[in-house]
Amino acid sequence: MFVLVIGGGRTGTELANLLIDQDHKVRVLENRPEILANLHRELPTEIIIQGNPVEPQVLEQAGIREAQVVAATLASDTDNLVVCYLARQLFNIPRTVARVNNPRNVWLFDDKFHVDVAINHCEIMARIIEEEVSLGDMITLLKLQGSEYSIVEETIGRGAETIGIPLKDLGLPEKCVIAAIIRQGKVVVPRGVSSFQEGDKVLAVADREGEERLAELFAAR
Repeated sequence: MFVLVIGGGRTGTELANLLIDQDHKVRVLENRPEILANLHRELPTEIIIQGNPVEPQVLEQAGIREAQVVAATLASDTDNLVVCYLARQLFNIPRTVARVNNPRNVWLFDDKFHVDVAINHCEIMARIIEEEVSLGDMITLLKLQGSEYSIVEETIGRGAETIGIPLKDLGLPEKCVIAAIIRQGKVVVPRGVSSFQEGDKVLAVADREGEERLAELFAAR
């Protein structure tokens, strides 16, 4: 996959390095002299493009027409919105991702400016804190892109109310599916008559309501 990173500050640089490590094709577009000097020390020179990132001709020179994803990581929310708008409107880029610097501007980062994914660090931190408080020891392994579902892992605690009760009798929400039970290092395929034991690790696919119900059922008493 070819990702064009707009902005070579700390966020853009680290993003580029991570993508390179994952064997993606990457280019970084930057025009600030003080940032460029550092950028050449941290990234391969051949992937660094110098120029104004909000000028269409510069974006074209950076190879935007070949990109599958444009990631706008500039320090200006206005510039990030302009980049996403140009990427979709002029170059028909399939996917745009933008960094939100000021949380008060987050309402602007939607399809009006062709932003597919807005990265708002304050919102991410708040969600993590909320999940830690409300879901106890449950671990979110993966958020399923474009949906309300997550793959989660939970360990059956001592005295949990679900111990010994057949799966079919738990009354789980409709949008909650038990995918696997890991017992003493072995995978147990869950069936309607399956029941849980203390220490079982349970993998589930669930929406937020399902996650909360599982946390209640599996918690130690």
